[in-house]
Amino acid sequence: MRFYYYIIAIIVLVIDFITKLVIKTQLNLGDEISVIGNFFLITSHRNRGAAFGILQDQRTFFIIITVIIVAGLIWYTQVMRKTGAHPRLLSGLGLVLGGAIGNFIDRARFGEVVDFFKFNFGSYGFPIFNIADSAIVIGVALILLDTLITTRQESKDAAKSEHKGMQENE
Repeated sequence: MRFYYYIIAIIVLVIDFITKLVIKTQLNLGDEISVIGNFFLITSHRNRGAAFGILQDQRTFFIIITVIIVAGLIWYTQVMRKTGAHPRLLSGLGLVLGGAIGNFIDRARFGEVVDFFKFNFGSYGFPIFNIADSAIVIGVALILLDTLITTRQESKDAAKSEHKGMQENE
């Protein structure tokens, strides 16, 4: 499939939209449902900022930045597709794109993002997040993994080429 990374982005958008809709319509703000004791809960939460709640109430800033990032992701994905990039990289870009657009829609429509996955590690509560956030994190991890693998392979290829050149000069 030629444009599977856009299908990945659309799947993320649909799942993100549906889960946020369920949270908004079935739970009141602050309601919690235990999934695994106090360790994992579904919590109706709103975030008017970014990760970890930073930059609260900076809606215009987030909208502008997200438009730039989405445009850059689409451009970069097309460039990478044409160069024959590994599906791992393109899948990562699709996940980040879908997640970015999912949270963008919330910010543009409501001025806040619906978050609902809550994990507690002892006395430390991890920031509450959603499907879009998860897709972004997994996508970035795939992009970093691809970069590491590609860089390592290029280093090996360069070393082989250098070694071969040295043997030919002897």
